[in-house]
Amino acid sequence: MNLNSLDLNLLVALDALLREANVSRAAMRIGLSQPALSHALRRLRDLIGDPLLVRSGARMELTPRAQGLRGPLAQALDQVRSLFVPDAFDAASSERQFRLMMPDLAVELLMPPLMAKVTQAAPNIRIDVVPWRGPAIFTAEFARTIDLVISIGNAFGGFHRQRLYTDSDALAVRRGHPAGAKLKKRDAFLSAKHVAVIIRGQGEDLIEPWLRAKGIERRIALVVPGYIEALHVTARTDLVAFVPQRLIAALSKQLTLVSVKPPFDPGIDEQFMFYPTRAQMDPGSIWLRRLMLETGRELDRATRRAA
Repeated sequence: MNLNSLDLNLLVALDALLREANVSRAAMRIGLSQPALSHALRRLRDLIGDPLLVRSGARMELTPRAQGLRGPLAQALDQVRSLFVPDAFDAASSERQFRLMMPDLAVELLMPPLMAKVTQAAPNIRIDVVPWRGPAIFTAEFARTIDLVISIGNAFGGFHRQRLYTDSDALAVRRGHPAGAKLKKRDAFLSAKHVAVIIRGQGEDLIEPWLRAKGIERRIALVVPGYIEALHVTARTDLVAFVPQRLIAALSKQLTLVSVKPPFDPGIDEQFMFYPTRAQMDPGSIWLRRLMLETGRELDRATRRAA
């Protein structure tokens, strides 16, 4: 049989005929007129090579061939219908694994409150966080394994973007730093030795082009691959780190750090959540994205309350 010539509506008509064994009742079942269903029956007889429905006295009966089609056809139509019904996602019973890519600062800020929500709603869910990598090494093969990306910018092809929260940069220094509040002045800022953060896949600290545009070239004494490492070094030396303010606030007590406002307007940074286009209508992805958006927006609300 050439499937290109098959009208799938004929299968719906055949299913009604097999269930009702009566042309009039079958027509009513699927909302067709009796002549239209009689025409469909003639086409089905030609297509299958069997009369399917024959008269026996005052009633109609299914042929053996028609009887044999009832089960397989009903199953096939159920499978076709299922193609157009969204997959269900039951968070409470799901054992799904999600793979997220984010820098360490996002792990520090987002994952504790997010996991509190996930653990309560979906105790069997597993989330794997993989290290952030820049767009230059974010290959298509790697992208297919990722459910969510947390990042700044807009350089991930095949992903949709939603804003999570806003932040701004500040100087992190150890409590008791000899320069201290002097770092608010441009000369002191330029004289200080800095820790730069160059994440995998980047050629320089993400803040560097922005500083350069302002005519600022800072003294970099140390390069590390993560923000948490930068703050740990800063807490135990006289080096300073120009990093997101929220991260300094989150670790200030633990690492005895203080935040110093830089000698210029640091501007506003926006952190985004990216999700694959292929997962736009996936119920599991929608569920996780909703929790992530709630978590990011809670950060912004907490900041407004503190202001």
